[in-house]
Amino acid sequence: MKADPSIFRGYDIRGVYPNEINGDTVYAAGKAYATLLSRENPGKRLSVAVGRDTRVSSPELHTRLIEGLLECGVDVDDLGLVSTPTLYFGVGFFGYDGGLQVSASHNPKEWNGVKMTRKNAESLSKETGIAEIATIIEKEGFMISPARGTLKKREGILAACVEEAVRTVSPSRIKPFKVVADAANAMGALDLAALFSRLGCDFIPMNFELDGTFPAHGIDPSKEENIKYLQEKVKSENADLGIAPDGDGDRIFFVDEKGSVVPSEALAAILAEIELEAHPGGAIVSDAGPSRIVEEVAERFGGRRVRSRVGSSYMKEAIIREGAVFGGEAAGHYYYSFPCGIFEAPMLLVLKLLARLSEKNISLSEAVNPFLKYAHSKEASVRVNSKEEVSSKIETVKKIYADGKQDFLDGVSVEYPDYWFTVRGSNTEPLLRFTLEATSKEIMTREAERLRGVLTHSTGSASILSEVEGLTN
Repeated sequence: MKADPSIFRGYDIRGVYPNEINGDTVYAAGKAYATLLSRENPGKRLSVAVGRDTRVSSPELHTRLIEGLLECGVDVDDLGLVSTPTLYFGVGFFGYDGGLQVSASHNPKEWNGVKMTRKNAESLSKETGIAEIATIIEKEGFMISPARGTLKKREGILAACVEEAVRTVSPSRIKPFKVVADAANAMGALDLAALFSRLGCDFIPMNFELDGTFPAHGIDPSKEENIKYLQEKVKSENADLGIAPDGDGDRIFFVDEKGSVVPSEALAAILAEIELEAHPGGAIVSDAGPSRIVEEVAERFGGRRVRSRVGSSYMKEAIIREGAVFGGEAAGHYYYSFPCGIFEAPMLLVLKLLARLSEKNISLSEAVNPFLKYAHSKEASVRVNSKEEVSSKIETVKKIYADGKQDFLDGVSVEYPDYWFTVRGSNTEPLLRFTLEATSKEIMTREAERLRGVLTHSTGSASILSEVEGLTN
């Protein structure tokens, strides 16, 4: 069948419903996924878990996806409404051969998609399965099964996930904080409600009613217009902190008691320190963007920072390869290693952070302050006219900054003594994304503007976007 090639992205299948992605597309994707897994596991009766988010289009896509799997002889456990991390946990903890989540993460309500894993919650990327699934769909090379798969409902995955988290970090270690959480009517509401029911905190939920039209505000908390409501509520309630998960619950952001958003690089450094205290000498994986404070934390404990390309599949591969104890991305993904796999575990993260604040008897802002050593620009984007122009601009950066130390792990990273930056192309759109870090705010502002000028020069309709557009991971 003919499917819009743009939906097959770096880390998932995703597009606007129903023009780019619809029931027929997802039905074919289910059959193609089953075909891929069957090729990799010849002769095995496969069992997969399938979940969905609360978008208006998700029930239809969820049903059609399952139908495609069943027709190819795959046994399906329907988890129903779950966050993406809960699905990942279920795949690993209960030993499924794979898992699929119907969701478009933090994208607006008009979007939908499918995230896919193999066993142990190993994410499929374009290089490790998604491109092959696209080819199977195009050629209609679906496996033919002599027997239809079985379908059953599976309850209790979230409860098991919470139980595992509180087994790792006992609620008795956590003070009775006042905590505000804004779930934006999306999937993080389920996880946070279940978690805080086990804690002795004064918990104030905002927008916890699941609603796929997302009436309160957008579901990407990395954007100021979406997290500002949480900031205001934290201050008005005199709360100790605020929590904001994204649309499918796999990214998480925090607001301190003063109403300030905790920078992702500072949060990653705190979490890395917690893990390295328990595992001195260990490796920490972070994305290729500038994050010197994480590197310094790793070195302080005799460990090392390992840089990875942006994206969950690349991060997980690096964590496995390096035997790392933790991974963090600037986009708000934080990865933990379990015996059953490597995946985002926001509930465990919350427990570890609250336990840290409790044991040190400090506020969140006091915990963050030591890690604000460097001035860090927010990730910004420049829109250009084509993917070819993205490549051309990166080549221009290489030439203009040729006197700096360069590497090309993910786009181009350039380092000077008092500032360093990364420029990379979007995996899905003709966009250049850039981040810059420096030893002072003045240097950061000056050099970010200079880099902005390099990227926007002679691009015609190029424009700087104050917020990151359409992150795919």
